[in-house]
Amino acid sequence: MHMTTIQRRSPVSFGARSARTENSNQWTVVLEYEHEGNGPWLIDLSHKPKWDLQDRNIVKVKPFDVSVPQKPGSCIFDRGFLVNRMNRTQASIWHLSGDASETPSDPAFTDTTEATVLLAITGNKVFSIAEKLTNLDLTDSKLETPFLLQGPFCHVPCQLVVFSRNGLDGTVLLTCSRGYGHDMVHAILEAGAEFGLRPSGQERLRKALSRNTSIKKDSKFILSLS
Repeated sequence: MHMTTIQRRSPVSFGARSARTENSNQWTVVLEYEHEGNGPWLIDLSHKPKWDLQDRNIVKVKPFDVSVPQKPGSCIFDRGFLVNRMNRTQASIWHLSGDASETPSDPAFTDTTEATVLLAITGNKVFSIAEKLTNLDLTDSKLETPFLLQGPFCHVPCQLVVFSRNGLDGTVLLTCSRGYGHDMVHAILEAGAEFGLRPSGQERLRKALSRNTSIKKDSKFILSLS
């Protein structure tokens, strides 16, 4: 009996030569590219599991035993899961580190992994790059990281999480519909060319996440990266 092998593919391509790869849950994941440079970097994380959660009593739901933030725009990062409160009844969940998790059987959860692009821009001058691509204020000093903004980035509706920020340096994660992936990557790399932006593998993500070791009450950050 012939068995069909499923091969999942990212909706984006950097056109760079990979130095190390691995297979993860039927995705070919680049761990490192050749000539990544000293930053800033653009990372494709589209293979990371993602879910949409909708429930009228959403604060009572604990996806993967992680609390949902009390206020829209707030984020919680706990044991590898980033939970972003979008509005009164909706949150998004991105599993950024650790082993892949199955979608809960609760109909409140919808798996959005293959329908969306997930990218990270990290390193120096990240916010100089971002200001060329969006009118959203990613450097608002009144907002504690990590926080969520929703709106246009490269003229595309996106969710953007400012994960960490130190002046113009830091880490921004963004997701949008899969069909915009190619144009999104092209626009970001073009905007970042003057700052030396280069593609990087997902090993860079681990370093980016581990830079922020603070724990906050509502936008709390708990490190447990595996």
